[in-house]
Amino acid sequence: MCVKRKYPINPEDAKALPVFDYGVSKETYKRVFVWGNLQTGALGIPYMKKNENCLRRESIPSPKRLGFAEKFPVTTAACGFGFTVFAVDTDSDIKLYGTGLNTDSQIGNHEIRRGHPLEIIYFPQPIHLPFKQPKKSKIKKLSGGRAHLVVLTDEGVFLLGNNSYGQCARQIIEDENYFLSNYINHIPDVDGKKITDIECGQDHTFAITEDGSVYACGWGADGQTGLGTFDNVSEFKKLKGDIECEEIVKISSRSDCVLAINNKGDVFGWGNAEYDQIVTKHNEQQVCHPTHLKHLQHIGKIKDVAAGGSFCVALNETGAVFVWGYGILGAGPRVEQSPKPVQLPETLFGVNDFQPNTEVVKVTCGLSCAMAVTNLGDIYAWGRNMKCCLGLGNENNQYFPFKVSLGGYAQEVFCGVDHTVAICKPFI
Repeated sequence: MCVKRKYPINPEDAKALPVFDYGVSKETYKRVFVWGNLQTGALGIPYMKKNENCLRRESIPSPKRLGFAEKFPVTTAACGFGFTVFAVDTDSDIKLYGTGLNTDSQIGNHEIRRGHPLEIIYFPQPIHLPFKQPKKSKIKKLSGGRAHLVVLTDEGVFLLGNNSYGQCARQIIEDENYFLSNYINHIPDVDGKKITDIECGQDHTFAITEDGSVYACGWGADGQTGLGTFDNVSEFKKLKGDIECEEIVKISSRSDCVLAINNKGDVFGWGNAEYDQIVTKHNEQQVCHPTHLKHLQHIGKIKDVAAGGSFCVALNETGAVFVWGYGILGAGPRVEQSPKPVQLPETLFGVNDFQPNTEVVKVTCGLSCAMAVTNLGDIYAWGRNMKCCLGLGNENNQYFPFKVSLGGYAQEVFCGVDHTVAICKPFI
C-alpha cells in the first residue's frame, strides 16, 4: 500500500538535514579480493556458509571480497607458499596481520595455549613486530618465501620464519625448532646504507640499498643468491658480477631463478637456467653470478619483470609484454619452451577500438602462472590453474591472457603458489 506524505519535505529543508560520516575515505579506501586454495587458510576466510555449498570446496575459483579489509585499511600485502600477510595503516602498534600456514612461525607465534602454537590460521591475526616507535613506524613492503617472511619498514627490515639456509640473515642453528620460535631478526641497514626494497625467493632473500646495490642471503644451491657460490649464506652479502656498478631498481624471484632491472632498463639474471630462463654464452644450467641478458636488448627499455619457476615475463616502456622459458607462456594452446622473448599480442590485454589507450603497467607471477595489471585497473591471468589460482571461475589451465572479473580497479596483485590476492580501488 502506498501512503502519501501529508507534509512533503521542502528541498531547502532537506539540505539542512544531518549527514552521517562513517569514516571511510573514498581516496584511501581499498578493497581486497582473494581466490585460489581455501584449505591452507591463506585466503583469510574463516568459514563458508552452508547455503553457499562450499563446505567441501577446496578452492575459491573467482575473486571473493575479503571482510578483513573492510575493517582495516590495508596498504599492501604479500603471498608466500600457503600464507598471506597484510600491512595496515593505523596509529596502533599492530601494523601487520597474517593468515594461512604457520608451520615455521613465518607469520608469528600464535598459541591457543602455552606451548601449543597453531599450524594453520584461517583468519588474519596480528603479528607483533619489535618497533622502536610502534605508533609512528610504517610498513613499506612485504615479501614471502616458502616458509619465511621479510618486512621492509622505515626502521629497517624484520625477518621471521624458517632460517635453515640463512634466509633470515642470521646464524643457522642446527635442529632449531621454528614451529615454536618467536624470534624476529631486525636489520636496520646494510653496510651503513638504508634498505629501500626487498624480495624473497623460495628460500633466499634480497635487499636493495639506497645506492642501488644488491645484497643476498639464504639457499644458493642453484646459484640464486648471485654471490658466485652455490653455498648457503647466513648474512647479507653484496652481489658483484655484471651488476656491481649498476643501480638496481627492481628484483623478482618466485623460486630459484632471479631477474633484476637497473635504472636504464637493462635486465640481469642468475640462478636456475635449465629451462632457458637465463641464456648464457656457454648455456650454463646454473648461473651463480649476475649476468647481463643482452639477448633482451632488442625488446626495448624494460620497466618491470617477473621470474617464475621455469619461465620469465618482461614489460617494456611501451607496455608490450614478453615471455620466455618453459611452461604455459601465454602465446598459444600448448606448453612451450623458448629461449627468445615472445611478445604477447596487445589485444589479449584489452586493447581494441573502444579502448585504444589500454596498456599493461605491471607484471607478476607465481611458480607456474602469470598476471598483468593494466592502466584501467584490469587483471589478466594465464598459466597453470593450480587450485583455481587464476581466478577465472574454473579449474582449467589458461593458455593465453584472460581477464579476471573483479569488483574494483586493481592496483596490485600478489601471487602465491596456489592462491592470489588483489588490492583494488572500489567503483566509487
